[in-house]
Amino acid sequence: MNNELKNKKILVVGMGRSGIAAMETALSLGAEVSVQDNKSLEEIGLQLRKTLEGNPVKPWLGCVPEDMGAYDMMILSPGVPTDLPMVEEARAAGVEIIGELELAYRLCKGNFIGITGTNGKTTTTTLVGEIYKAAGRETYVVGNIGVAVLSGAREASVDGWLVTEISSFQLETTEEFRPEVSAILNLTPDHLNRHKTMENYGKAKARIFLRQSRDQYCVINADDPECFALTEGCPATVVPFSRRKELAFGAFVRDGVIMIRDQEGREISFCRADELKIPGSHNLENALAATAIAHFGGIGRETITETLRTFAGVAHRIELVRQIGGVRFVNDSKGTNTDAAIKAIEAMKENIILIAGGYDKKADFTPLIEAFDGRVKKAILMGETAPIIQKTAEKMGFTETEICSGLEECVVRAWESASPGDVVLLSPACASWDMYDNFEQRGEHFRTCAERLPYQAVTI
Repeated sequence: MNNELKNKKILVVGMGRSGIAAMETALSLGAEVSVQDNKSLEEIGLQLRKTLEGNPVKPWLGCVPEDMGAYDMMILSPGVPTDLPMVEEARAAGVEIIGELELAYRLCKGNFIGITGTNGKTTTTTLVGEIYKAAGRETYVVGNIGVAVLSGAREASVDGWLVTEISSFQLETTEEFRPEVSAILNLTPDHLNRHKTMENYGKAKARIFLRQSRDQYCVINADDPECFALTEGCPATVVPFSRRKELAFGAFVRDGVIMIRDQEGREISFCRADELKIPGSHNLENALAATAIAHFGGIGRETITETLRTFAGVAHRIELVRQIGGVRFVNDSKGTNTDAAIKAIEAMKENIILIAGGYDKKADFTPLIEAFDGRVKKAILMGETAPIIQKTAEKMGFTETEICSGLEECVVRAWESASPGDVVLLSPACASWDMYDNFEQRGEHFRTCAERLPYQAVTI
């Protein structure tokens, strides 16, 4: 692949993190590179402008190239829909269309672990990465977690392991991608504004194991029927995990202990579920998946067990950011869909003041309101979906809602509504793109807002 790109005409579409990495990689391999982004030169950030001006690329900013057939390859960023007219035109002209993940796979000497699913990807990916690091493996934790896959792919040796969080968007543009271990953690409605149907969404997720072989592994949630059904015809060895039942093969819980039963019927015990530092039943599922991934990826029992016991979780996922006046402020900005927010609500033991709302992905918020079930005493809403969530709640008989203009106002109103012993939980059930560049920025803003609160505002 290194030589294949030399002198080729490449169009990189979307100038986010992965797009910049693809541009720089293609240039370093001798390609003739053009870049396209819907933002004009005036709209892009100063740093990106400097990056583009510092590289020999032809920019198409705020417009599309005049002749899509002039390129040998188009590299799409994950946020770019594959059915855009310019993409369809390129496809019809015979242009090869791939994404940054596929490019990284073709260039990489090392081994891939691919982790996808609607929820839990970041926690599971981070945990698996910690296990591999603890085992002394050359490890790169990359992908949808916020680090371009190419950053690890270009560095990795033949002994390297790229533990990769992968979204459905990234999988849409894979062709040869073939991880040693793949995992699908769960499947619940998300991104239907792009995928249109759950069937399409599931097919995108299933591409993670499409090129695998029998001597490779696909770890999958046996407690999620729609998810498990994706493995029909899976070419890899399917390794189920379950927190609800004992399995003849795979990862499960017996008498409170995380277990694996392998192909030969041997049983391996790891730590107790109550030793995990990450709260909630969903995190037990993440730990089971990580255990299976690491075990079948060749990591020893002791290393897996010790890492399970010490892993403290990830930022922006049920993360305590402040405790004041008997009120805890918990950042779950990573809860970008209803199922993730429901899991965060279920993980809380206190009464909840919920801050929710954001970018409209055409989700149904009925299950979210059903999950309130005496746990949520008030919902403070923001963003595009605020009136939609409020209307849904009122139809279902929940009237303790309030719409605010932004996150800062939400935090102040939540604080004023809280009593000692309550938790203020930011779990938006929505993406951040209507108000922020990403969920990390939203989570950091929540932290800042919580830290600014005056102590005396608590109600008794």
